[in-house]
Amino acid sequence: MSLSVSSDRNAPPAAAGNPGPIPVRAATFDTALPSLREQARTLRDEVFGRRVFVRGVVEVSNHCRQNCRYCAMRRDNRALRRYRLAAEELAELLIHRRPAAITDIDIQAGEDPVAVREVVLPLVRELRRRTPQLGITLCLGTLSLREYDQLRDAGGDYYVLKIETGEREHYHSIGAPGTLAERVAAICYLAGNGWKVSSGLIVGLPGQTRAQVEQTLNLLTLLPLAGCSVSPFVAGGQTPFGAAPNGNIEQALNCVAWLRLRGPRWLIPAVSAMRLVSEDGYVRAFNAGANLATINLTPRAVRADYPIYKRDRVIMDEERVLSAIQEAGCALSRVGIAAHLRNTPERVPLK
Repeated sequence: MSLSVSSDRNAPPAAAGNPGPIPVRAATFDTALPSLREQARTLRDEVFGRRVFVRGVVEVSNHCRQNCRYCAMRRDNRALRRYRLAAEELAELLIHRRPAAITDIDIQAGEDPVAVREVVLPLVRELRRRTPQLGITLCLGTLSLREYDQLRDAGGDYYVLKIETGEREHYHSIGAPGTLAERVAAICYLAGNGWKVSSGLIVGLPGQTRAQVEQTLNLLTLLPLAGCSVSPFVAGGQTPFGAAPNGNIEQALNCVAWLRLRGPRWLIPAVSAMRLVSEDGYVRAFNAGANLATINLTPRAVRADYPIYKRDRVIMDEERVLSAIQEAGCALSRVGIAAHLRNTPERVPLK
């Protein structure tokens, strides 16, 4: 079996990378594939060195108009205490109290147009005015084209919009936002209007087949992306999928390696869900080709109320992140995400 990309003439252009198929044996896809991960780590080192980008994330609102069956922030979760943080307090935190290792900020929320208007837009404008070198990533869900443009004009650099699964019927069955076609169209719009875009998938979702994982990986390589993430599924107690088993860490790490081999220049994060399903999963992600880490800066008072996986979270604070990077034999990047994407010519390795 090989994970090959379809030659759909109407598909968006592929990311820069190896156009050939990356073979994965069907019988071992859910087990460790050391040679695949070693190839991915070697390629990451050739392109980026052993440097890892470090960003900070602040989760500004847990209001969400969507009803995804895998996420506890879904609108039907009446047990969740909802919050929106104030732009002024966040600006103080991010400008004056962010760790020195952080070069970029990821502003994240449920799909909440009120927070976009009242919190995110003024916050981005203030950050851009007062910290012009700080990279600004946004992860706010599917918005209107006008909202994307406003956020870009305010100073946003990088937008994260995950597809989660790349098979149409499965996408519908998990209650993901809108339709898969709409999600893909939004990614293409963003990439065509000045944004650098990252997407991603969840591995181990209920009802997901190996063929659907392959289809999702192939779709991601066709999209105009600068980055991509892989998260193992984590069963949240306040979701319809709460009784389902967690995703397989080996499969998630294999997908990280596969994406690195198909997208040599992509930003691929180690995600906190890997630590949730496996004690050493976060470190192992770097050894499978990941090159991005995220320090959680969300105020302690509301962290438990942002159950993107579940309330019992693993908070990747500064100490945990820097320790994991060191344990993987990596070092901090000397440039930020936005600066790298803005200044590095296509196909030229980062030195």
